[in-house]
Amino acid sequence: MAMKLSATEQDRAEDSVETDLTLLELLGDEYTRQVLAAVTEQPRSGSEVVDAAEVSKATAYRRLDALEDAGLVDSEMVFDPDGHHHERFHVVVGSIDITFGDDGVKIAVEIDDEDSTAIPHGV
Repeated sequence: MAMKLSATEQDRAEDSVETDLTLLELLGDEYTRQVLAAVTEQPRSGSEVVDAAEVSKATAYRRLDALEDAGLVDSEMVFDPDGHHHERFHVVVGSIDITFGDDGVKIAVEIDDEDSTAIPHGV
């Protein structure tokens, strides 16, 4: 017997699947993975990410923005002693678990910061 979802549950399930697909697309991009690896090694400024990931400035910032939007990377403003300032990017994800099953794809993102909260994805 098939279980019928309410309209709200179905909307949530569709949003979750869309979010999962967006996250998979994001992580499926070679440049995104290079940028993510750079900030996983250590917190870095945008120009340091460009050098470490060996990507263009535009590519680095586009990928950093996308990773921030996905909740995998965060940034903070750093003020230098000489009065200059820049953003420093750091990874906030501790792990990403992807499960493929009969009921579709499920993604669970565990945040690795003081909050230690998890962002569940999937249905």
